[in-house]
Amino acid sequence: MNYELFMGEALAEAQLAVARGERPVAAVAVVNDAMVARAHDRVNETNDPTAHAVVVALRDAARKLGTSQLGEATIFATLEPCAMCVGALLASDVQALVFAAPNELEGAAGTVIQLAQQPALPRRMQVVSGIRRREAEDLFELAPAAVAEHGAVSGR
Repeated sequence: MNYELFMGEALAEAQLAVARGERPVAAVAVVNDAMVARAHDRVNETNDPTAHAVVVALRDAARKLGTSQLGEATIFATLEPCAMCVGALLASDVQALVFAAPNELEGAAGTVIQLAQQPALPRRMQVVSGIRRREAEDLFELAPAAVAEHGAVSGR
């Protein structure tokens, strides 16, 4: 699987988020080397605190594929997901998570807490981090208003 290519798609989606006043957080769902869903944060737009990019991408992928179990999916995210999002990834049985930048405020795939590979939980997923990290971190510098409202990466 071409991590650079699919992370590039997530980064392009994150630029749309910035243009719409959201954090530059985006996610792409890939199954069998085909992108099946793409999304960016829609928290401000919808006034829905659960409208994080990962959750929105999971919802779209599940709807398009006609199943809530996404065992063959890999999710590419511009920012390490929070606990809510990692929980949703585990609940939908996602195979792997690839993220660009660590989330030092609320990252739940190893930076603040480790839920993605927690031995006490019944499900785990593969995690790959740092793919096109610098580009993702640069996007946060372009979005000060959205970042200030909802938090961002820190400790570059």
